[in-house]
Amino acid sequence: MNFKINKSATGIQVAFDETLTLNKVVFEGVDKLKIGLGGKTLNGKTVKELAITLAKTANQFGLTDLFIPTLEVDDFIQITTQAMANNDYQVQKIDLNAPEENTLQSITFEHGEQADIDKALAIVNGMALARTLGDLPSNICTPTYLASTAQNLAKTFDLTCEILEEAEMDKLGMGSLLSVSKGSIEPPKLISLSYNGNGNTKPIVLVGKGVTFDSGGISLKPGTAMDEMKYDMCGAASVLGTMRAVAEMKLKVNLTIVVPAVENMPAHNASKPGDVIKSMSGQTIEILNTDAEGRLILCDALTYVEKYNPDVVIDVATLTGAVIIALGKHRSGLMSNEQDLADDIISASKVALDGVWQLPLDEEYDELLKSNFADMANIGGREASSVTAACFLARYTQKYRWAHLDIAGTAWLSGVKKGATGRPVALLTQFVLDKAEK
Repeated sequence: MNFKINKSATGIQVAFDETLTLNKVVFEGVDKLKIGLGGKTLNGKTVKELAITLAKTANQFGLTDLFIPTLEVDDFIQITTQAMANNDYQVQKIDLNAPEENTLQSITFEHGEQADIDKALAIVNGMALARTLGDLPSNICTPTYLASTAQNLAKTFDLTCEILEEAEMDKLGMGSLLSVSKGSIEPPKLISLSYNGNGNTKPIVLVGKGVTFDSGGISLKPGTAMDEMKYDMCGAASVLGTMRAVAEMKLKVNLTIVVPAVENMPAHNASKPGDVIKSMSGQTIEILNTDAEGRLILCDALTYVEKYNPDVVIDVATLTGAVIIALGKHRSGLMSNEQDLADDIISASKVALDGVWQLPLDEEYDELLKSNFADMANIGGREASSVTAACFLARYTQKYRWAHLDIAGTAWLSGVKKGATGRPVALLTQFVLDKAEK
């Protein structure tokens, strides 16, 4: 999305296309458009809902410009701008030059700071990138495509980009990651992208699961809704979107993202249930289910990021269907090896209005991963499977502060509203912002 920011006599105007300055909405003699609270408390959450409703109503009635009085709610300008601009996103069909434009073209605030608008639009741009990548079909958005996206971001924002190919990963001993990709014709990529805004300080590292299509492998998924497995790279999309937002804001922080990108397919040479593989850390893994592949690529990436001497590592993954059963589509699952880190993420989620819920990470759950044939199995059974998936990852993160976000329930919507949500770009960006401001 391309937005223009201009000051007017009535405040600051956010223009979706061409900048227009109007003091009020004029629609067949009506100069005010009121949206009620419906008995709800006025807070950030209801402001977001109101902003989306207002944008949809304006488009429904063909309004092109809105003047919005500033309400006494923390971060009102940022919340409203972000919600209304994000609402402008449209899924773009392949080979369509441009989606049909909404009628709403500009918003004028009564009062506001340009910095708040700039921040909101940077986050929206990051979310738009994440949504676009998520919505692309898997025959287009391959591991190679994700690598190309990272390289383009590096050129645009003067970032450092490194792409490891299969032979290089094999040399590093990434047997776990490569066990997932070997059944696919699409070559795997390990993508690293770094932004340096604060000298030699330790970086925040975000690791995003990038399974561009997940058939389940030999443990084949049911055919129903398998098309939605193109969204199994939304972790990768979200960290790329976060990097775009942070780089656009030019924050005083060091940020690195790492994306293990693969396609998981059944083939004559694909991994089989019962196979034993060795990860980059040297730990061996018995593969009991080839559909539990996300943790197999993440564990090697989590070992790889030790080279950055990170201040903190957060992995983001559409990891388990169980988290959808537990939390639905409203909150992402959060697990961490340090409570202070978990608290910081929860705090950022509240500001960003991008909810999480913390789940346990106790030793008793870790015992479910025991294997008679390797150091661990890649699944721990049906019970608490979101937690045991995180316990698996925790075995590779003992050298640094780490948190895991399971976004399987929040990364996309199904049904008539099918499409990527861009979550948790807002949460991750707010977390980085909080660190930059300390």
